[in-house]
Amino acid sequence: MVENKVKTRIGFAVKVLIGLIIISIILIGLVFSFLPEDLLNKIPSLGEIRRNLTTENYIWVWTHLSMPRYLLNTFIVCAICMTCQVVFSSFAGYAFSFFDFPGRNLIFVLVQVSMMIPAEVTVICNYLQIQSLKLVNTYLGISITSLIGGASVFMMRQYYTTLPRELKEASVVDGCGDMRFLFQIAVPLSTPIIASLSITQFISVYNRYFWPMLTAQKERMQTIQIGMSRLVGSENQEYGHVLAGAIIAIVCPIIVFIFAQDYIIKGMTAGAVKG
Repeated sequence: MVENKVKTRIGFAVKVLIGLIIISIILIGLVFSFLPEDLLNKIPSLGEIRRNLTTENYIWVWTHLSMPRYLLNTFIVCAICMTCQVVFSSFAGYAFSFFDFPGRNLIFVLVQVSMMIPAEVTVICNYLQIQSLKLVNTYLGISITSLIGGASVFMMRQYYTTLPRELKEASVVDGCGDMRFLFQIAVPLSTPIIASLSITQFISVYNRYFWPMLTAQKERMQTIQIGMSRLVGSENQEYGHVLAGAIIAIVCPIIVFIFAQDYIIKGMTAGAVKG
């Protein structure tokens, strides 16, 4: 008992230490983003930090980088991807769980195999296809590769297999069809997994850089990550502007993760019992 308590306390202390290290890095970046550039070229004292706090870096980034437009584009792309992922994966997961059709197991295996293919392998073919369809510099072109994914289908299928078969049989006896069962019974019961899927997709699409860089060539269609790259690599790089832009870019995912971390955990463990 004593040995287990010691191990538990040591593990807790290590987790707290790692958390403090991560939080301290973010807090240091936040504080330094409010400092003028001349103080960022040295290690300022606490007194210098208190006397020279300013919002000039945020004002410059917000006005010179079309930040509202970048954020709007990002949220639109995230909304499109989240909605399509939830809808398509719900239909596919329901079909794999409740329908018995020829080749079901083989198709599901192919879905799982698709999860192992790196996105970089197909990026050239995808871009050529998008270009031929004239979808470059459009919201559909930016989000089309994330409208459905093997991981989301797998998650929904695994959850639907945990639903009692007696529930489906009872609904059929009462005259409930497949679509009605899906929307009125299965989907409401799968709220945790849908919330988890939506949140993970939001964070994934929000942080995407390479594909939006290829398909959003005009500035008016670029996302937040592409906009932030304009602050890095210039000859006269302003570290205050880089820090301010980075803080603006990470605020939204951090807020989403803080308020939705319980749904992420519930969704990841929802289909782990059966299937």
